[in-house]
Amino acid sequence: METTDQATPAEGRHVPVLLHTCVELLTPALARPGAVYVDGTLGMAGHAVAVLDAAPEARLIGIDRDAQALELARERLVRAGHGDRIDLVHATYDEIPDVLEARGLAGADAVMMDLGLSSFQIDTADRGFSYAGDAPLDMRMDTDEGTTAADLLAEADETELARILHDYGDERFARRIARRIVEARRTEPLTRSGQLVALLEAAIPAASKASGGHPAKRTFQALRIAVNAELEILAGALEGALDAVAMGGRIVVESYHSGEDRLVKTAFGRRTRSSAPAGLPVELEEHRPTFRPLVRGALRADPGEQSTNPRSASVRLRALERVRPGS
Repeated sequence: METTDQATPAEGRHVPVLLHTCVELLTPALARPGAVYVDGTLGMAGHAVAVLDAAPEARLIGIDRDAQALELARERLVRAGHGDRIDLVHATYDEIPDVLEARGLAGADAVMMDLGLSSFQIDTADRGFSYAGDAPLDMRMDTDEGTTAADLLAEADETELARILHDYGDERFARRIARRIVEARRTEPLTRSGQLVALLEAAIPAASKASGGHPAKRTFQALRIAVNAELEILAGALEGALDAVAMGGRIVVESYHSGEDRLVKTAFGRRTRSSAPAGLPVELEEHRPTFRPLVRGALRADPGEQSTNPRSASVRLRALERVRPGS
């Protein structure tokens, strides 16, 4: 992806994935005056601006763990004329119930979660998310806390590194790469993305590099997920977000990694199945599903969108509507 200058506004940094589909799915739940729309991964506010444009009665609670991205989103939302309808919060999406409770709200009418890495984070060179240039290996979404990618590479043993690369990056050569990392750090700490890219180019066989995209892609993804504990946070966040959806409300989640989508599919599946014991002749009200699917399985971007927006190639979109109060 081409990088952008720091002065570039949010509109020029990010193309929202499946934007029109998300708007069509969310806005039916936002027609009443004062309807609450929670964007748990606000990012560059691409989805948020479009939803607020289409739902003039709604107000936004926008959450992001990246303080820099949050301020760029604020500027964009104000430019779009929505400054009086927004409440932006520096938090992670597993805090959605707490954020609502702090505002005296019992629930949200619509919830959006667009998982993974934002264009802003890729394009901010000194954050170390991109393998396209040389920068410090940081990769923290919240730069005020946590362990950096450089710390992880210095401290994790070979077995743990291989697990991270395999589980979070689907990397076929996880063991080989982990071994090379451990060997390399005995001589010199791996602190910059350029060092890691060079190591990966040497470690991955030429045949795989020719057909599998950039050799660093999967490792950088895996390290980012590990550094930010993305899957651990997501598991709890999904349950909290689902609990927060009001009657008739809707939730849309876009994922870009098999591990993410597996968690979403599992959490959504529990809410759309009957809890009645097998063999029960009549399904009681308390056993009925609390949500119904709004799309069949997981939606993917069509070839046209994939050709113009490479990030959309791996997207899986799942959406539900609450049809019964929770217990």
